[in-house]
Amino acid sequence: MGWREAGDAWGSRATEWAYLAEPYFRPVNERIFGLTGVKAGTALLDVGCGSGYASWLAADRGAGVHGLDASENLLTVARARTPHGDFRFGDMDSLPWDMESFDVVTCFNSVWIGNDVAMAEAARVLRRGGNFAMTFWGSPKRMGLAPFFQTVAALSPSEHGTATIGLGDTGRSGVAEAMIERAGLTFLERGSVTVTNEFPDLELGMRALLAAGPAYPAIANVGEQRFVAALREAFSGLPIGPAGLRISSDIDWVTARKP
Repeated sequence: MGWREAGDAWGSRATEWAYLAEPYFRPVNERIFGLTGVKAGTALLDVGCGSGYASWLAADRGAGVHGLDASENLLTVARARTPHGDFRFGDMDSLPWDMESFDVVTCFNSVWIGNDVAMAEAARVLRRGGNFAMTFWGSPKRMGLAPFFQTVAALSPSEHGTATIGLGDTGRSGVAEAMIERAGLTFLERGSVTVTNEFPDLELGMRALLAAGPAYPAIANVGEQRFVAALREAFSGLPIGPAGLRISSDIDWVTARKP
């Protein structure tokens, strides 16, 4: 799908995504901000900023935060979270900022294999000596959310299902590193962080997952009732104990620097 369609998908249940799901990414956000040196006075751009959760955390470190996203609904939440931030609607293939505007540029699960134009744009707006980081799904063997993506692939139109699974290739060894090199950046290091989606029960878990962008085409294709039933069946084997429902997955990251 194009960037506007992607924005419609991710923004269809914006507040539910922002408040029920997005905080699971905090360990990744914090790790990346530490690695890239985000602190007071840092000019940060988050590409695909969504509802601004990462920007909110960076602002707490004293950074000047800027973000771009394809969903106006998500940007509404981002602006409420960080009123002094600079959040803009648009296409990551054409960033509306001047060359060398930022000390740090981040892409939290927003730039994937094939998005070389977006990578080049991220490099363009990064200052010389500035730091870049991107994240993506880690090993399929360590993805507790795999049943969600399998359900999406099975119930979406075939082209979307294939594309959803194909995004996982971003995590293959050397793929992100090659994207960085083509953008003219210098690769620094690669690592992994385990994140956990946590819900008091399966019902709230289903509500959060329905708000994720990849679910949108599947729901449009087969209807919400059928999609929810399939998703519930896919996760039916997970234990729900005194700590509620906990689903852990690995997120990989790479960092780079602009020469």
